[in-house]
Parts: sequence; C-alpha cells; structure tokens
Amino acid sequence: MNVLPRKGKSAVWRRLAFALFNLGLLPLLTARPAISAEHISLSYGVLRQLISINTLETYTSTGKLDYFLAAHTPFTSPKQLTQLRQILLTRLPIEVHQVAPLLHTPMGEQLVSSLTALIQNDISQPSSSAIRDALIQAAVHPDGLTLLNVLRQFPDDPINIDLARSLRLIDVWRTFAEQTNQAIAQINQQADLEASTTAFSADAPALDLRQQGEFTWEQYTLTLTDRSRDRTFPVDIYLPHIQHPRPVIVISHGLSYARYNFAYLAQHLASYGFVVAVPEHPGSSLEQLRSLLEGKVNQIVQLQEFIDRPRDISYLLDELNTLSKSNPAFQKRLNLQQVGVIGQSFGGYTALVLAGATLQFDQLETSCHTFNPLLNPSLLLQCRALALPHVNYNLDDPRVKAAILINPVGSQLIEQASLNQIKIPILMIAGSSDILAPVLLEQIQPFSWLRAQDKYLALIAGGTHFSSVVHLRSNVGFGSSSDAVTIQHYTSALSTAFAQTYIANQSTYRPYVSAAYARDISQNRLRISLVRSLPPLRTTLKSANGSDFSRYFVALGVSSLIMKSIYFVTGHVYLKRNFEKRNS
Repeated sequence: MNVLPRKGKSAVWRRLAFALFNLGLLPLLTARPAISAEHISLSYGVLRQLISINTLETYTSTGKLDYFLAAHTPFTSPKQLTQLRQILLTRLPIEVHQVAPLLHTPMGEQLVSSLTALIQNDISQPSSSAIRDALIQAAVHPDGLTLLNVLRQFPDDPINIDLARSLRLIDVWRTFAEQTNQAIAQINQQADLEASTTAFSADAPALDLRQQGEFTWEQYTLTLTDRSRDRTFPVDIYLPHIQHPRPVIVISHGLSYARYNFAYLAQHLASYGFVVAVPEHPGSSLEQLRSLLEGKVNQIVQLQEFIDRPRDISYLLDELNTLSKSNPAFQKRLNLQQVGVIGQSFGGYTALVLAGATLQFDQLETSCHTFNPLLNPSLLLQCRALALPHVNYNLDDPRVKAAILINPVGSQLIEQASLNQIKIPILMIAGSSDILAPVLLEQIQPFSWLRAQDKYLALIAGGTHFSSVVHLRSNVGFGSSSDAVTIQHYTSALSTAFAQTYIANQSTYRPYVSAAYARDISQNRLRISLVRSLPPLRTTLKSANGSDFSRYFVALGVSSLIMKSIYFVTGHVYLKRNFEKRNS
C-alpha cells in the first residue's frame, strides 16, 4: 500500500500529510453527516454573526471578494489572501481507508478531542464525532479533502465557532511567535559575535566537509535478535576500507522513518573513516505506520519504544563487539571505545537518554495535563510515555562519548534537571521552521539547560522537521528540494566536523565546529547560526509551555490567518456600508 502522496501533488500538502503522519497528527481526519453546513456562525458573548460558506466558495472560484471578504483587505496582505485561497482549495491526497486507523490511535483521539474546544454543536452529536464526520465525508467526496469541502461537509448547520476563544488563541499564537523570533534573533547575534571574535584558523586543513571524504566503504545488512526482549530488527553497517580499528557512529531514525532515510549521512561519515551502523526500530518505524494503516496494529508507536529504542543501540554495540572478535569482515576494524550516536526527532530523544538523561515523569504529567498540542505537537508523542511504569530506567551507555541531536524531541519528558546530568559533548541541529518540534521549546530552551563543557547549537534558517531526511524509496517530496539538499549538506558537514573532533579525537577538525565555519558554508537565505552558549533569553518561556496558556489550544500559522480574517468580518453591517459606498 502506498501511504504517501503521489508525485505531482501539491508540495504543500505533501509536507502537511507526512507531518501529520509523523507525530500522529493525521487524526484530524474522520467519519459521516446527514446535514451539510451552509453557514459559519461566529459568536462573541450574546452577539452572533453568520457567514455563508457560499461566500468562501465564490472567492475560491472567482478570486473576487464580496463585502465580507473585501473587509479583510486593510488587515491582510494580497499574499496572505492568495494563501488563504490556496489553503481552502488545495486537496490533501489521503485516502479514507488510511484515515480511520490513525484516528483511533491514542494520539489521534487526544488531538481530535482537543479540537472540540473550537467548535460547538447545536445537535446531540458530540463535536468530536462531527469533526470526524466532516473530514471523512470530505475525503469521500469527489472534490476530495479540502478545507472548503470539510466546512461544507460538517454535519450541522451552522458551524458554531466561539469567536472569543478564537481571539484568545490568536493572542497565544502571536505571543509564542514573538518569543520564538526574539530567541532566533539573539542566537543570530551571538553567532555573529562568536564568528567575529574567533576567526577560522589559518592552520586548519583546507577541507570542504560538505563533500565526500577519501575513503571507500562497503555495506552489510544484519538482522539482530535480542531474545531477552523478544525483539528482532535489521541494521545497515557501513564499513570503510581501512584495516585498523575505526570509531563507530550509530544513527537512530525518527518516528515513522526507516534506516534508509539517513543512508546519505551514513555514507558521508563512512567516507571520512567512521564505521556507521543504522538500526531500524521496529515499534516506531515506517513499517509500523504501514501496519497501522493496514489494520494490523492499533497505534502509530508502541509504548515500549521509549525504552526499547536506546536498548536497541546498546544491544547493537554488544553485537558489534562480538563481530569484531569473531567475524573476519569486522575483525580489527571497529573501535568500540570511541562511539557516537546521532538521532533525529524521536531518535534525538534516544540519543539523549543514551548520553545520560533520565525520564522525568512528574514534570511530564504536569505538562501533559496543561499542554497545547497545536503549540507543541511533539507533546502528543511525549505524553504517551505517561502510560509506562513510573520507575527509574537505566538507559545510558558509557560507551557513547558524544551525541548529535537533529530536531530532537523530549523537552518535557527529559527536562532541565535531567539534561544537567549530561557530561559528554553535544551538537544540537535545529530548524527555525520546525512546527512539529518547535525550535524554541524543543531545542533552544533544552540547549540552554545543558551543562556539558562542549556543547553546540546549530540553528538553520528555514529548516523544517524533515529537512535533514532523504526519502529514497518514496515520492513524498521531502528531501528533494534544493533547500533540503543544501540543509542535508550542512548536516553532513557539521556532523563530520563534530564527530572527527569529539569521537575520533582529531583536534585538527576543531576549527570546523565553529560559528566562523558555519558562516562560511551558509548559502543564501539558509543561514547557519552556530553558538556554544546562549545569553539569557529575553522571553517568558513558561508562558509558552505552562499554565498561562493551559486553557487554550493554539492555532498555527494557517489557522491564525483564517481566524484573523473571521474576526474582521464581525463588523458586518459597518463593513458592508463601506464596501457599497466605495463601489457606488
């Protein structure tokens, strides 16, 4: 079954579809109506304003604004209006039979439940059921799953939206966006300062670490079985053609990914002389997602994955140690005293616990009772860990000497006190446009908590949660754009420099782990800001992740735009007069 969008579909929806898959967010979609909505009803206290859905349809089909939508012009740019039109009409290429299984996962049910805060029904059917019905019906309809069609298929007329709550949502989103922008600006300033005060060393070898290294390599695929856990998983090993022990790096993929997604990075590191192992974690892989969509399992991630993932890597290191002694192909070619771990997204969590961080259930429980899933969608994944027994898990591995974290998640599952325990060198790579693991909450703030002597944060302007991932066997569309290829080159270069310095102990590469080198390889608008420390952030992070916002769910950029437009149509009578006067 092809669960991913086909080539030629909108790149915007391709990214959205896989984003929703990746953290269990696709459960926005669901099941079936008797009445179709004709109006949206906006209420503010005792005031109510009806907007005809035909108004939106007219705009999307003709591009012409009636007096309702024309009223937005003073407040909304032409570009935003064009984006609104595209959002209303763009079809999400997802099939009905793929939707229902995702909706019935724990994360899916949790998200759908949260959406009921925005929409209230006049009929007896619960809002959550109505949301599911509208989305399923839109998927079944010949026009497909578009936002406009979802509105039309809603099984109640009108669709009742609490405008006061919507305005509060917009305020929350704006505050969070402002805090994020402030933090990014501070990091850029700090990187400029570090680059100007520590110039790139003239004694460093003239290397472009974005390019492949000098070594060739061979690939082996192993199947490992840990009988103590009744767990079998495949591993790709990239072994450079060097006849003496070389440092080992393990790459841990993210949720709903596979080991081939990081083949490019494994091959790049192997060309610089590293033995690279890429396991596939069976309970949180792409195969697990496929099994969910085929009805074979009922969850996108198995609960035990929070424990099994790091144990997969420890078991892998044990097996590599055995192979290095017994298998001629591996003998005298692995140095298991010099081990590093690279993890992306859920793999970033995996790397953190191997590095010495511990699970903090008390903090997680507090956050999950007050969280905003649309502000920080990664909490839908993190909060699943609450179902684990609340005991101390010994998941660290002393063989791991350094870690690289790419778009990591875990800010509430592994909070400040836990991150303070990490002593090994850490490189954290983040993207400013990551909406699934928001950079402020999941990377910038956790980085500030680290107390390791050697720590680095590389912030890539415009980077998303998927920029470092290559999809070799799918047509999902990520990793193929020029921006994504550039960011993958950044990831390869920074990972190589850091690994040579802190895993292979090659001090000649230290100048490449610097703000100056990051600035030198930055291209166009995709700036890399690399810093070793952060000044005190001029933001109130607690309000973004804590109780101040606990009563409200936050709209992301698209929702903010739509809600802003809705807000301004409430002055219906006044705006109509002005529109008619202007056109008389």
